[in-house]
Amino acid sequence: MKKFFQKKNCSRYYTKRCGGMMMIEVLVATSIITVSVLAAMAVAQKSVYISRRAFHTSQVAFLLEEGAEAVRILRDNAWNNISNLTVDANYYPTFSGGTWTLSSTTNTVGIFTRKVVISNVNRDTSINTSTSKDIVSSGGVLDSGTKLVTVSVSWSEGGIIITKTLPFYITNIFP
Repeated sequence: MKKFFQKKNCSRYYTKRCGGMMMIEVLVATSIITVSVLAAMAVAQKSVYISRRAFHTSQVAFLLEEGAEAVRILRDNAWNNISNLTVDANYYPTFSGGTWTLSSTTNTVGIFTRKVVISNVNRDTSINTSTSKDIVSSGGVLDSGTKLVTVSVSWSEGGIIITKTLPFYITNIFP
């Protein structure tokens, strides 16, 4: 029984007996290294994807805010710049000639497409006081001095179209 558990002598004279064990050790070591490298590559790929997505998300936040500021500037120049627009149509903010304009022609900023949609706002008429009429989604009376503005930015990320939106109300502050 002692001979069975004794370590084999794998010197150069007995290589025929120990050659199979050496091959298995090489295969196990190669498999471990391959799995480790593949796992590291998967982690690196995922981190690059997440980093790119975070970078694009931060750019989108700036583009959304810039679109909102463009609409506010148009309102400050003249309320007619907002009130005369077609309701629920897509407009694209462009900066040309030192001022902002809303165009019906698609405009992209790098990989991003930014659009603005202007919607009408209705007020609740059931409240007797004229200063506290709430905005309602249906019914009510059209408020010509308030509009719902929705700025949205979309882009393609890994074959998927991602869209972020920024809705806000804008009022005629210079009647």
